[in-house]
Amino acid sequence: MAQPQTPATATATATATPIHRVTLFKIASNDDQQRLLQLYQQMPTKALKHGKPYIRSVVAGPAEPDQRAQGFTFAAVSVFSSAADMAYYDGECAAHAELRAFARTVHSGAMVVFFENRL
Repeated sequence: MAQPQTPATATATATATPIHRVTLFKIASNDDQQRLLQLYQQMPTKALKHGKPYIRSVVAGPAEPDQRAQGFTFAAVSVFSSAADMAYYDGECAAHAELRAFARTVHSGAMVVFFENRL
């Protein structure tokens, strides 16, 4: 059972350091890249937690051709208010489950890293 928030825990939650998540895919088909882009475009409004949008921001798109890309052709950066929000995204978010189900059928490799900004 969740504990009720006190002013101290509410402040801690509100001031949690944002989590930046970088996801890279190897997707050969331009059509599949565009479909994945459409799914990411829906994330800010379709991904809901307790009936409200919870992802702070999402940017995504096909990668520019570059030898340093190591075969990755699509990139997305999502920002969450907390590690708990990112865990919800991974484990419970229906919109992310839909995106993930599609991506699994079209990618030949994926990588995810996340971090807190230290600057």
